[in-house]
Amino acid sequence: MSSTETPAETAADVAALGAGLDALETPDVERTPLGRLLLTKALPPVLAIGIVLLLWEAACLAHLKPPYLLPSPLVVWDSLYDQWLQGTIIGTIWTSLSRGILGFLASVVIGTPVGLLVARIKPVRAAIGPILSGLQSIPSVAWVPAAVIWFGLSNATIYAVVLLGAVPSIANGLVSGVDQVQPLYLRAGRTLGATGLRGIWFVLLPAALPGYLAGLKQGWAFAWRSLMAAELIASSPALGIGLGQALENAREMQDMPTVLATIILILLVGVGIDLLIFAPVERRVLRSRGLLVARR
Repeated sequence: MSSTETPAETAADVAALGAGLDALETPDVERTPLGRLLLTKALPPVLAIGIVLLLWEAACLAHLKPPYLLPSPLVVWDSLYDQWLQGTIIGTIWTSLSRGILGFLASVVIGTPVGLLVARIKPVRAAIGPILSGLQSIPSVAWVPAAVIWFGLSNATIYAVVLLGAVPSIANGLVSGVDQVQPLYLRAGRTLGATGLRGIWFVLLPAALPGYLAGLKQGWAFAWRSLMAAELIASSPALGIGLGQALENAREMQDMPTVLATIILILLVGVGIDLLIFAPVERRVLRSRGLLVARR
């Protein structure tokens, strides 16, 4: 630094140099044509679905199982179409989806502070950390009998099972994200006055966001699976008909086309939430950190 340069000028020069180095390291990516984008993104899942349907139809034609046990894809489609005409399919999906979203949001509210406590306080981690990992390994269906005894056949039973399934995953995801935060960020935050809750909100959580998002995605998957398990077992007319209850009703009536149709709906809802909500947020977070190159 020359004697005529001020510290502010030196800092500006360093920042400009850093920006120039980042620009050099960023590859020059051309805009992907729409046709190529469809070919690389849409074609593989369409082909995979087509192969599954062909194998399914081949199994039906080979009479591996009687038609009433293994209906063809067309028969299952007819069952879905009949439910659409009856006007029941949207209400059934919404009953389960609303429960799943509400239970997941409650799990986030509970799991986030639990994860922060476990990640930042060593005695709490020593006491609760192994319990969280153990709870995450328990199948969701195992909680249903206990929840029925505690709360009876009510919505409280369903939400209790969802919470017990999702909270450990969200908390463990946040713990993993916090463990990967570089100590330099925390020291810099404290130097700038970001301590206590301000440090958590402005430094710790943003730095741990990739791991936290992974925990949220896994938490949704556990919440959705737990919800289906609860609806399958804790069934009552007073609770309404969700996807799990519809699946159980179809099983009792030995209606295999409706059973398979309902399983497909459960799959579509789970995949749809991931593609429409979590995948875009994850791409945006990774792109903002330079881990995913944006298309021009």
